[in-house]
Amino acid sequence: MVARDVGYSCLLGEKKFMVIKILELVSGAQQATGLTVIIDVFRAFSTACYVFNNGAKRIIPVGNIDNAYKIKQSNPDYILIGERKGIKPLDFDHGNSPTQIEHVNFAAKTVIQTTSAGTQGIDQAKKADQIITGSFVNVGAIVKYINSQNPETVSLVAMGSAGIHIADEDTLCAKYIKNELEGKVNDFKRIIDHLREYKSAQKFFDDVKDWAPARDFDLCMTINKFSFVLKMQKDIKYPYLKKIDV
Repeated sequence: MVARDVGYSCLLGEKKFMVIKILELVSGAQQATGLTVIIDVFRAFSTACYVFNNGAKRIIPVGNIDNAYKIKQSNPDYILIGERKGIKPLDFDHGNSPTQIEHVNFAAKTVIQTTSAGTQGIDQAKKADQIITGSFVNVGAIVKYINSQNPETVSLVAMGSAGIHIADEDTLCAKYIKNELEGKVNDFKRIIDHLREYKSAQKFFDDVKDWAPARDFDLCMTINKFSFVLKMQKDIKYPYLKKIDV
């Protein structure tokens, strides 16, 4: 998929400009170049931030669920989290809900994460120079990190629903980051109000769907709760996300 929006941002005191691209879905991840932000607000990369905040050493993001099971089988002490169609798969330790892991102690643990959208994007972003995750809970740190890196190209990939359907929460997060990089004003309250009524948030307010607690919406939409980014570390047996304070 081609970029929906392309902008240019000049860093203060610098002559160098950034080309900022907003891409979408798995096809967008496949096109992403430069410093790439794979965005999954509801809920993969919001949940990942809470996991790291609770002490995790690393998260191994995996696209293929069978590979996730294989890594777990070879490393029984690793914690397996994630979802398919929103629901925790068989034999997983935890699902994809920040509410359900909010108070879980992950101290020094290695976590395997596989989801329908976010980890698929990481897996498919083969052309990226470097990859970080995107969510509102650490969006300020994301902007600060991008500015510190001063890249020529920034690809903001809104992964959407299952990586195949556009979802406003991810697109709005991409636009929020782009606006911040360009020094434009964001209205986060307006974003929250819109998303609360948006179709992909309705699962949080459906009592039948206990795998998506109502608190998940608030935890995913708590802006700048964390002052770190999650960056992919490659060239190893199991590429993993590492927490980097900024």
